[in-house]
Amino acid sequence: MTERREMRELVTPEDAREAIAAVERPARTEAVPVESASGRVLAQPVTASIDVPGFDRAAMDGYAVRATDTTGAGETNPVELGVEGSLAAGEEPDYRVRPETAIEIATGAVLPPGADAVVKVERTERRGETVAVEQAVPSGTNVAPAGSDVAAGDRTLSAGTRLAPRTLGLLSAIGQETVTVRARPDVGVVSTGAELVAPGSALDHTAGQIYDVNETTLTSAVRAAGANPVPYGTVEDDEDAIRETLQRAAKECDLVLTSGSTSAGSGDMLYRIVEEDGELSVHGVAIKPGKPTVVGRYGGTPLVGLPGYPVSALSIFRLLVAPTLRRWTGTERDAETVTAELAVEERYAEGRHRALPVGLIRDGADELLAYPVDRGSGATTSLAYADGVVEMPADTRVLPAGERLAVERFSTADRPPALLAVGESDPGFAAAIAGIDATRYRTIGTRGGARWLRDGIADVAVLTGDSHPGDSETLATWTREWGVVLSADATDVESLDELAVGDYRLVNRDRESGLRAVFDAVIDQRAEPEALRKSIDGYDVAVPGLESPARRVARGDADAGLGLRSTASDLGLAFLSLGTQRVRAVAATGRTGKSAVTSLARTLDEARFLAGLDGYAAD
Repeated sequence: MTERREMRELVTPEDAREAIAAVERPARTEAVPVESASGRVLAQPVTASIDVPGFDRAAMDGYAVRATDTTGAGETNPVELGVEGSLAAGEEPDYRVRPETAIEIATGAVLPPGADAVVKVERTERRGETVAVEQAVPSGTNVAPAGSDVAAGDRTLSAGTRLAPRTLGLLSAIGQETVTVRARPDVGVVSTGAELVAPGSALDHTAGQIYDVNETTLTSAVRAAGANPVPYGTVEDDEDAIRETLQRAAKECDLVLTSGSTSAGSGDMLYRIVEEDGELSVHGVAIKPGKPTVVGRYGGTPLVGLPGYPVSALSIFRLLVAPTLRRWTGTERDAETVTAELAVEERYAEGRHRALPVGLIRDGADELLAYPVDRGSGATTSLAYADGVVEMPADTRVLPAGERLAVERFSTADRPPALLAVGESDPGFAAAIAGIDATRYRTIGTRGGARWLRDGIADVAVLTGDSHPGDSETLATWTREWGVVLSADATDVESLDELAVGDYRLVNRDRESGLRAVFDAVIDQRAEPEALRKSIDGYDVAVPGLESPARRVARGDADAGLGLRSTASDLGLAFLSLGTQRVRAVAATGRTGKSAVTSLARTLDEARFLAGLDGYAAD
């Protein structure tokens, strides 16, 4: 009979869990079709290569008009315009809106050339071949510009994002056919014991045979944790048989799970095999059930030996092993409904039941916060950037900041981002966070970024200009060269004055953008700034997305676009430099202790993220 041996000194469950958690995640990746990528984890960030929508479109049913033709219009003094046709969604415009004319247009239809606004049908009266416009509209009214949902060049999803139907829809919206994901770790499942028989086989009760329960429960649990179980069947309590199976599993898998033969009894030999052939880190955990647990390596592959009793095996797996697998695979075990504190007040008209999409983020005290992310019913990002919904009764008008809310999560496997960054769209900052898993970067402009930081939503804001939100710390500063991206027909433009007097059409940025702010500041320094603005054709044509103006230039829709030198270089376009702009990454004071924020601070301090970005320099 084999000599019985006592276990090593028992370790705490926390120490055992840390020993398993110290194992590095497998680095293998694979490309899979988007339609079969649900539940997979992105191995690298995804950047949009196109604008969504890819064209300016009507956001309301009504009439496409030239905004200047509606000047002075009102209910008592409507402006009458000739109606020259109609456009439905999916139709290509074959005519231009001329002065003092309009085109009837449906929601989602392409805005025809010449038009820069839509008067909604409720503010008009059709009069045969004309329409009476009862409201003056500024340029851009009821128009969803190209890139208003997703802007080309924006980081849409970060590495470490677990893909779900809403994010797969976002990938489809930007034209992704395949996506690179982390390969699911292969977890070998080995059951030991001469008494074990595979389900479906006949049992010999006289020999004490029982069905193997552990292979079924553990393969299911491994799969639920996001990994790929590889069952190796049952192995008798024979050293040679166990060694042969372990050697095969260690070569083929990223982690090996065994059950049984872990105690210190005369017939229990796993711990001795691991100690003799590999590395034994833990033999015995101060927990019940689950005391005879083994942690080590065999053939260089991590191995966890679970107790043979099914309840003990599954309990130890869920407590000690599953957290590491979920971390590897981006899967989190959580309740379907969580309680979170609303970060900002939310108001809306009563009268209808509301499902409010919210994002979730943990603050510096690890408290869960919820923030509204609704960008309209047509915006893919309303769900792609949401982690759940809050169901509100029809008679609710105000949700005050600080309110404790029940958030129904989209999936128990989803998790809040490790880092929530907002503010100015910046290729340098996008490069800095590329190596940090599970980040969420919302490009909402400098104004929006400062507001989200002040409201206690974001961990980090990317800002331009001199404003410094209270209760924040600057992590890093750098500069970027900005100016006007030029088409081949405008390469001889050497100043703003030449751009203004020439036959060139500009595409500007929206007013939330820091790039627009510095552009306006340069114009304001001129002797007659308003005259210069009016003389620049397209100054009032503002689009979202850092690269959107340059992309319009690249496809021939404009002669010039406000942008960065780095964008011009990437697109192979000429560039008129107007100066450099200082960019700051600012962290909320209460969030600087978060691990993702400290990782970001280290990356920013090294300044390697600026390498390869034309026009960028450390400050």
